[in-house]
Amino acid sequence: MSTPTEDSAEGFAFAAGSYAIWGAVFPLYMKLLDRVPAPEIVSHRILWAVPFAALILLVAGKLGDALRLFRSPRRVALAALTATLITLNWGVYVYAIVSNQGLEAALGYYINPLLNVVIAAVFLRERPSRLQWVAVGLATLAVIMLTVKAGGLPWISLVLALTFGSYGLLRKLLPVGATEGFFVEVVLLSVPAGLYVLWLGTAGNGHFLGETSRTALLVGAGPLTAVPLILFAAGARRLSFSTLGILQYLVPTLLFVMAVFVFGEPFSAWQLAAFALIWTGVGFYIWSLLALRRERRRAALRPLPS
Repeated sequence: MSTPTEDSAEGFAFAAGSYAIWGAVFPLYMKLLDRVPAPEIVSHRILWAVPFAALILLVAGKLGDALRLFRSPRRVALAALTATLITLNWGVYVYAIVSNQGLEAALGYYINPLLNVVIAAVFLRERPSRLQWVAVGLATLAVIMLTVKAGGLPWISLVLALTFGSYGLLRKLLPVGATEGFFVEVVLLSVPAGLYVLWLGTAGNGHFLGETSRTALLVGAGPLTAVPLILFAAGARRLSFSTLGILQYLVPTLLFVMAVFVFGEPFSAWQLAAFALIWTGVGFYIWSLLALRRERRRAALRPLPS
């Protein structure tokens, strides 16, 4: 798939919609399930995403292609690894929201794109710009500051950033579309998730089929997982990579606003100082993306040698 050279209004709408769901709708939704343990929420999120993703692929005429991916042991093994990483990411994210640690989750998603700069340099031999290295340095300083103040690493932030960054790297090695890859991952995850939910039910500790409203929320977690991914895929086809890189900061920004102003999480002076470093680093990172975008546009406008 070629990268778009011009951004479209549709692309902005699709991408912004996906980020709004991830950053604002999903935290609100999880708060409604705050009495359900995070592993159980994630398990239902996986199970009910399978039929929804299958339906989307069926309508798009791609279900057969997705099912054929299971014939490749290498792709299945790689998908199992990415599925494990994204499950850990989902679990920690849900735990952060229901345990009133949304600020740490926001910090993790602010750090993630800056961590991707390091991952790309180490594993993909890409050459980050000086501004991007400055951004990485500021994020590192923020983590050190929070570690010293709290007496321990901000593990929620680091696990979210590391798992999602590693997931993105490995997904580049899995040559399938976003929806097809998502379908394979949730199908593989549905086996342990189904066994876990069954065990909870037989032990009398499950929340499914208890209260009607809670059961409906657990079922709805599946489509809520798949819809933003589909919107994101649609937006990615209509936006340049640099624009997507900038828009992705809507997620931690919305999550920050929700944590502080909606959920009322405490926000200390030390946290403000750490976030100020992160926000400065984000500014440098966005500036580097905009500079790269301008350079590519200038290169596209240069006359070809005769």
